[in-house]
Amino acid sequence: MPNIDAIDRRIIRVLRGEGRISNADLSQRVGLSPSACHRRVRLMEETGIIRGYAALIDALPDEGGLVVVTQITLDRQTEDYLNRFEAAVRRCPEVRDCYLMTGSADYLVKLEVKDAGDYERLHKEVLSRLPGVARLQSSFAIRTVVSHAPRI
Repeated sequence: MPNIDAIDRRIIRVLRGEGRISNADLSQRVGLSPSACHRRVRLMEETGIIRGYAALIDALPDEGGLVVVTQITLDRQTEDYLNRFEAAVRRCPEVRDCYLMTGSADYLVKLEVKDAGDYERLHKEVLSRLPGVARLQSSFAIRTVVSHAPRI
């Protein structure tokens, strides 16, 4: 990974909050010429520091939806078990985020489901059948307090 300096960090901070900002406005906010700013953004994109841009979509009024955070513990923590689990969880469209963790659970998974019945279906048909799963512990979010742009 290339070295990033204070100016790159300012660019990243602005882009995290305003991914669609114009290069002219971005360059003004970080104190660079538009060409220098564009060059730095392009370099960070090419080297993978900036991996993409996303639209953050709230649930549509007629869709509702629940956020469920699930801690998953595997039978074993071998490389094979971890790889098989991760490959399978990537294929699950309800999964929004998945983190390999330290502590009592091996993975923390953020899910979006329509309702409690949809979560029950997902639990029975998908989560409990993921490779190597020994234990699931889920919590339903009451409301979002802070949400930042995803790190794609």
